[in-house]
Amino acid sequence: MAETVTTPGDLAERSRDRLTVLRHELQLGETRLRELEREQTQLQQTLLRISGAVQVLQELLDPAGEDAAPAG
Repeated sequence: MAETVTTPGDLAERSRDRLTVLRHELQLGETRLRELEREQTQLQQTLLRISGAVQVLQELLDPAGEDAAPAG
């Protein structure tokens, strides 16, 4: 069995290669995070509109508050 000898030059080259890969992965992750944050904002706006529509329809169907639970 032959032993593999790692020279400082080999280690530096492998480290630079790994750094390149990690920087690329970081860039991809940051891009994906921005996409997800944009999707989250859009979904929150959609839910807010749906919630408003539900409230309006409930008020139209029950204008006298007949569905409301009695206070205290």
